[in-house]
Order: sequence, then structure tokens, then C-alpha cells
Amino acid sequence: MLSVVVPAHNEAVLLPRGLRAVADAAALVDEPVEVVVVDNRSTDGTADLAREAGALVVSSDARNIAAVRNTGVAASSGRLLVTVDADSVMAPTALAEVTRLLDGGRSVGGGTRFVPERTSAGINATLALVRATTLVARVSGAMFWCSRTDFDAIGGFDEHLLLAEDVEFARRLRAHGRQTGRRFTTLRSAPLTISTRKFDRFGDWHMFRMALQLREIRAAYKGTDPAWVDRYFFDFND
Repeated sequence: MLSVVVPAHNEAVLLPRGLRAVADAAALVDEPVEVVVVDNRSTDGTADLAREAGALVVSSDARNIAAVRNTGVAASSGRLLVTVDADSVMAPTALAEVTRLLDGGRSVGGGTRFVPERTSAGINATLALVRATTLVARVSGAMFWCSRTDFDAIGGFDEHLLLAEDVEFARRLRAHGRQTGRRFTTLRSAPLTISTRKFDRFGDWHMFRMALQLREIRAAYKGTDPAWVDRYFFDFND
């Protein structure tokens, strides 16, 4: 079985399209696909919508995305794991490609290429910066995938981190792959469509203005003050 873990906080608007995309991708895989939605403090019927779509729903009250993802993985039963955000839309061939690459034995897992659901000068500049940063780090993200064995071997997502847990996970997965003779792979043939709702809310150039919030961001990263990460991530849909 392949398990898809979807963290969801008040995602009643966008979760249905994401789950439909997972279902479309599952139709191209020969083995069963299990969908686990982690209901994170939702008050908008997210859990009910997920159950109606056939997902296994588990709950987590953590204000920590690493812990939420780990909760979903712990509740899943698949030999292969994929985690994707509730507001993203996977490509129809994504799960088939993940299965092919992992079963081929030469890849430890990885991330995926992504495209925004709309573009602008500000969004394009932001994504160019993100892609350059991940290229330098030799990792990728957006949708993570690996075997359960390898997920367990590296200890899952680091729950000490309130942000950048995805980059840190990718680095450890890449290092584990190097140690075991396998490569960290960016899935390029099945790009993930990512939501631009944070740009809609905060402005298309808002990530460059974050330079004025470095003290808050640093405090959130160190875990000394979660105010910024609460505002930007955990309370975004309240």
C-alpha cells in the first residue's frame, strides 16, 4: 500500500480539489492507495469533508507542522509514503512515478518540481529565489516521498522546528540516501500545482518584505517566540 498524508487546518475550501487530484493519481497505481488527512484544530468541517472523500481522518492539536505530518505517518499503514499540503494539487502521474522510482531501488525519495496556480512578477521572483536556494542546498520539497523504512530510519520530521522543517527533512533524507547508495530525486515529470493564497493575502512581493521581520522569524526558528510562525502558518485559515 502507498499512503498519502495530508495535513489540514480549516481546509474545507481547497481540500476537496486536492483529494480529487490524489484520487486521480491513485487510479494509475496498481496497489491500494490510502489517504490520511490530519485534522489540525479545524472548525470548518474539514474532517467531515475528508471522511466523505474516503480518507482516514486523525486529529492533531499541535501548532507544529512537523508534529502534524508525523502524526499522519504514524496513523498510516503504507510501505511507501507521500506527504502533500491540503491546498496543493498533485499531477495525475505523481503517485505512479513515485512508485516506479522507489521500487527501482536507485532513489531514496525526494521532493517535486512545483508550479504556482497563478503568476506575477512578484510570485515569479519569489519562486526563482526559492528554487535557487534549494538548488544550492541540493534538495527539493513541495511534496515529499520516500519509503516508510527510510522515513523511520531518519526519524521523520524534526518536531523541534517550527519552520524550515521541510528543508531539514530533505537534507537528512539526502544524507541517508548517500550513505545507502541511493540518490535524492526531484520529481520533475509530474509537477505539483501550489496555491498562491498567501500571495493573495499578503501581497505578491511579501516574501521580500520579510527582511523587515527577520528578528521575529529568527525567534520563531529558535523556538523562543512563535508569534510570527503562528500568524503566517498555523492561524492562517482562522
